[in-house]
Amino acid sequence: MTAVHDGEAAARLALSGSYQIVVLDVMMPKVDGIEALRQIRQTSRVPVIMLTARGDDVDRIVGLELRRRRLCAQALHAARAGGAPARHPAPGAARSRWRPLEVGAMALWPEKRKVLWRGRELHLTSIEFNVLEVLMRNAGRVVSKNEISEQALGRPLARFDRSIDVHLSSIRQKLGEGARLIRTVRGLGYHLVKE
Repeated sequence: MTAVHDGEAAARLALSGSYQIVVLDVMMPKVDGIEALRQIRQTSRVPVIMLTARGDDVDRIVGLELRRRRLCAQALHAARAGGAPARHPAPGAARSRWRPLEVGAMALWPEKRKVLWRGRELHLTSIEFNVLEVLMRNAGRVVSKNEISEQALGRPLARFDRSIDVHLSSIRQKLGEGARLIRTVRGLGYHLVKE
């Protein structure tokens, strides 16, 4: 076990590939835990446990697509296997840090949590941002509600759960004329059209 006392050093060590699991405290000097996690997620899927005593950090952490169940499963798998967990490149890992995801007239900056539609900023909730990011990363293909729920909310879709529909309805309202780009595919999920 290795302990460091600032987020900059934590991110550097986590990205060295020498560790099976990382524990980050949100309140760290130099770079806080949330920024350290952002840096780690640019190129690594090493399991990360976040420690926080502040309730307002929870939404921000969820916004980084942390999946508690997946994290626990990976940590358990790594412990049982006695080796490093399987490494999967982060979505958009090849993309430069500050370059946006772009689909037609829509641009989304994951690190800045910012979305522009035809140059106008959309003010989305944390979950709406996550949902839109999932659709943009999968633009041109149908994404099931369960996939969206797992990636944007960090949990599988429960039976009769309409939360994804509600969030997408709100996103469409905020997009205005751009709402036509998000299509419902009955019985399958949603599809973001590439313009």
